Amino acid sequence: MTIKVLAFAGSPRRHGNSETLLDWVLGSMAEDPEVAIEKVPLTEANINICRGCNACEKLNKCVQRDGMDIYHDKIIEADIILLSSPIFCMGIAALPKALIDRMQVFRSRKFVLKLPVVPPERRGKRLGAFLASAGQDWPYVFDAAIPSVKCFYHVIDIRDADISYLMINHVDEKGAIERHPTAKADAMKLGKDMIAELKKRLLA
Repeated sequence: MTIKVLAFAGSPRRHGNSETLLDWVLGSMAEDPEVAIEKVPLTEANINICRGCNACEKLNKCVQRDGMDIYHDKIIEADIILLSSPIFCMGIAALPKALIDRMQVFRSRKFVLKLPVVPPERRGKRLGAFLASAGQDWPYVFDAAIPSVKCFYHVIDIRDADISYLMINHVDEKGAIERHPTAKADAMKLGKDMIAELKKRLLA
């Protein structure tokens, strides 16, 4: 059994706090020899913004030719999809938001064309997680990002109940998350828990 993990690092600042959180999760997952990981820095993914043309409602594909030509199928094939982002101006950063907006093709497939996104036998057997960092210490700093994240996972057939969240606030300057008392342990536990849960579902 090979578990396919697809991870999108969403910050424009490479190797910052949200990407470090993602790397900790991936590091714990990688300890399992049955796990195959692909990490995609969105700074290098060449994913354009959605044009809002709605051509996908008729074509069942996007009219743009860019990085999504690669990641479209990888999103369908993955067992676990991770998304990380810093919080900018109380919301999700621009690069992951562009990725989320390009999920319009899956929304059209699912709700307009009434076609499956993943095969029926794989429904309920995929997991997602959102990993985020924020400089502010307000308890509500992540609230505006969560609906976009839920939409992202919903249209690619990962249910709300199957999304995990690890969101760390009050970490602003690069490397601040390294000094957080629980972030690394929580991230590594999340990685192991997700692999264990996914194996259970695949064997069911």
